[in-house]
Amino acid sequence: MTTSNKKILRIVLGDQLNASHSWYMEDKKTFDVLMVEVREEASYVRHHIQKLVAFFASMRAFSETLKDLGVSVRYVPLDDPQNSHSLCGEIKRLVATGEYHKVQYQAPDEYRVKKAFEDLHDNLKIPVECVSSEHFLTTPEFFAKLFKGKKRYVMESFYRAVRSERGYLMEDGSPLGGRWNFDAENRKKLPKGHTPPASYELSQDVTPIVTMIEKQKIPYLGSIKPAAFPWPITREEAIETLSYFCKHLLPLFGLYQDAMHTDHAFLYHSRLSFSLNVKHLSPDEVIKAAISAFEKSDGAISLAQIEGFVRQIAGWREFMRGVYWTHMPEYESLNALNATTPLPHYFWDADTKMNCVKHAVKQSLEESYAHHIQRLMVTGNFALLTGINPDEVDEWYLGIYIDALQWVQLPNTRGMSQYADGGIVGTKPYMSSGAYINKMSNYCSGCFYNHKEKFEDKGCPFNSLYWDFLMRHEETLSKNPRIGMGYQLLKKMSSEDKEAIRTKAAHVLSNIENL
Repeated sequence: MTTSNKKILRIVLGDQLNASHSWYMEDKKTFDVLMVEVREEASYVRHHIQKLVAFFASMRAFSETLKDLGVSVRYVPLDDPQNSHSLCGEIKRLVATGEYHKVQYQAPDEYRVKKAFEDLHDNLKIPVECVSSEHFLTTPEFFAKLFKGKKRYVMESFYRAVRSERGYLMEDGSPLGGRWNFDAENRKKLPKGHTPPASYELSQDVTPIVTMIEKQKIPYLGSIKPAAFPWPITREEAIETLSYFCKHLLPLFGLYQDAMHTDHAFLYHSRLSFSLNVKHLSPDEVIKAAISAFEKSDGAISLAQIEGFVRQIAGWREFMRGVYWTHMPEYESLNALNATTPLPHYFWDADTKMNCVKHAVKQSLEESYAHHIQRLMVTGNFALLTGINPDEVDEWYLGIYIDALQWVQLPNTRGMSQYADGGIVGTKPYMSSGAYINKMSNYCSGCFYNHKEKFEDKGCPFNSLYWDFLMRHEETLSKNPRIGMGYQLLKKMSSEDKEAIRTKAAHVLSNIENL
């Protein structure tokens, strides 16, 4: 076969499901698309069953979308007898046919995949080319330039730069309303008797995919209702979910975005993170849709609500990606607080007397989802205070959540949640006693432990652990101005109270599996 008759082989990963990519505007006769379901991706950590299903179902739906556009797709399912179960192995297998003169791939979002593709450059006898995924608002170069010569990364500075460049919620070069950030107004507990609107849920039968996963003996965690799968797996379904959010949930999103409640798993959260992370939706279109709803709402959506939503996507999401690519691969081995405690069993089975942890974990096992405060201030807070090994914390978060890809999970978990990066992401460790959890949720009501007690037998474990954490890490953290108040209060404590805290915390830690 002559070079003129050969095609380009274009690789599409499970998180690159963007039919608007410029690839698909080109002459369809010049390229084939390869999509592969491989064991190495399905099992590099133990994933939630809903996460596995969501990726496979979305990939299969996307392959049909491409075919409808006239694109030639070579799709290798997990149970294909010839599947080598290695992405690079499948690429090599096709290249060996002699049908292709070049391999192209979109820039991967994860470091390990990037390295795998770089190895292909050396192992294939035809050119291998990387192109942009055309998804994100910023580039790693934008991040590096913004913080060049700076000692610390400040998300607020990054967020303002992105808004200024993109024009989100800007007016004549200044932030709309004269303020960049309304975070202080977005920390309300859900009032008693308040019922959020129902979340937008689809219901589709994914039984064949579940059956395939089980037959292939792919290990997984969590549960699923195969006949009523609730997550969007196509762009059209993602757009429906976005529209529902803008109409029904955005009006009170900011106000209650930090709230937690046993009766309402999703509250006012959009649950668009999976659709964003597999690129069914672009961050730009999501932000613009929300801003459009705000502008048309005639005051029903306040500036504080929309700003809080924009900050999550234009701020945190892009900021975390910048941190990830700036510090990988060293970042995934950082352990600044020398945490070594094994992850307790109830992170896998929710069998604990701590009502907050029980609820957050049980919801995660059932839904493959928990919102950012459940992740940060319940499970993450507990892991931080007890000194759980960040390797185990990373593995749990990466596996259990449907939206967890390493580029966004790792800096959120090892950085912001566990402070294992020593302050690269967060200016302080995000920790609290039981008082914060009681303030932002109804979890403490009816709990076996008393959120008001420190030393007593039924004193909330978070209370003694909080103060013990400050004492354990005083040399490292006492000069941090953002937690200075905690150390000021610690100085005022009697030596007897401090010793009682140490004793109680030691008991908690030695009995961590029985809490």
